Amino acid sequence: MADAESDLLRSSLDLLILKALSWGPMHGYAISEWIEGATSDLLLLEEGTLYPALHRLERRKWIAAEWGLSENNRHAKFYTLKPAGRARYRAEATVWHRHAEAIAVALRRTSSELL
Repeated sequence: MADAESDLLRSSLDLLILKALSWGPMHGYAISEWIEGATSDLLLLEEGTLYPALHRLERRKWIAAEWGLSENNRHAKFYTLKPAGRARYRAEATVWHRHAEAIAVALRRTSSELL
């Protein structure tokens, strides 16, 4: 179960990162802030979780990284969504919504009887 759970969390985080970058280039801290805000602080990302995910998405060529200056004039690596990442986001989001809705329907059931 631990592997399945970590795979689910990893793929969910990847999807959230791709969504964050769909708004435009962001540095790691901004991505983390966006995810935390978008989830009403239900998901709080540690550096040890976020940066390995960003590197994994870079290796898959779904995002690109380039050094630049942040809004407070500090060097930061900015991440950009690549076309392959945008396509992956669209495909994964559709599947994720379908699975999440199916699970939600099952959890709302008030009887063991099937329809």
